[in-house]
This record gives sequence, structure tokens and C-alpha cells, in this order.
Amino acid sequence: MECQECHIRPATLHLTNVVNGQKTEMHVCEHCAKENGYVSYGQEGYSLHNLLSGLFHMNPSTVQGHKHFAQAPAALACPKCGLTYNEFTRIGKFGCASCYETFEDNLNPIFRRVHSGNTKHEGKIPKRMGSGIEKKRKIAAYRESMQQYIQEEEFEKAAELRDKIRLLEQQKDGQEEGES
Repeated sequence: MECQECHIRPATLHLTNVVNGQKTEMHVCEHCAKENGYVSYGQEGYSLHNLLSGLFHMNPSTVQGHKHFAQAPAALACPKCGLTYNEFTRIGKFGCASCYETFEDNLNPIFRRVHSGNTKHEGKIPKRMGSGIEKKRKIAAYRESMQQYIQEEEFEKAAELRDKIRLLEQQKDGQEEGES
């Protein structure tokens, strides 16, 4: 999208103004935004790097509920690429795949803080497609368990799962297991 002021540079700032219930949007480049007073000259943009850098340099006492926030020694470095923890916090990027494992003790408390206590990403499912995807996941899990029961010769349990799979496959998307 190009700047609505100069029509030369790409728009990097997207401003929304609401006055008396009337909403107006403006898309401008940084140069025009400063020139027209939309942002002050001393005001700097806030990038993802700024966010990550702030998280990496936070005080261990601010990590609520986590007593064992690992302190990164200055000498901690990735054995594969040589990136130090200090360099990582400065640039905000890993040097290689081994960096994650090397700095793991220092990253997990940050991930817990950012992700409300979780360190495992489970993804999101769009609401309009969620029921169909959830149903497919449940059927796949049932089939896997059913195969396990068959191998263990627990045929009654396998038959129960077979019936649950059939029931799920007959349901329309959006219906829950108990609804019919």
C-alpha cells in the first residue's frame, strides 16, 4: 500500500481516528507522518525486536510464579554456530537450530510469561472451520486407539471406539457428540 500523502513511499503507519463516531483511516509513510505531525520526531517505532529484547532483559523477579528463572552467563554460547546469549538478546534471532536447545533454560520462563503459563504451541482453529477439524482430529485419535486395542486383543474396547467413529462420521459439522 502506498502512502496517501506523498504517493511515493510505501505506507508503514496505519492511523485510525474516531471523532463523534466517525472513523477515518490514514495510511502514511514514516517520513510523511513525521512531517505532518502524526508522530513526534523523537518517537521511535516499536518493533518485534524491541519486544523480544525487553523480554530477554527483564528482571527475574518480574516473572510471576517462576522461581527458577535461569540467569544467562555472559559465556553461554551455542556450540554449533558460536552465537552467545548476549548477542541473541541483542539481535533477537537464533544463529542455528542448536541455539534453541543451548538457550532453552533461559527461554522457557519467557515463553511461559508470554503464553500464559504454556511452553507448548497448540495452534488455533478458526471458529467457522473448528468443528469439522476437531471432529476429524477426534476420529483420527479414535482410530489410532482402536488399532492399539486390536493389537492388544481388547476387541470390546475396539468395538466401542468403532461405534463412536461411526456416530461422529454420521453427524453434521457443528453438532456435538451428545446432540442428535
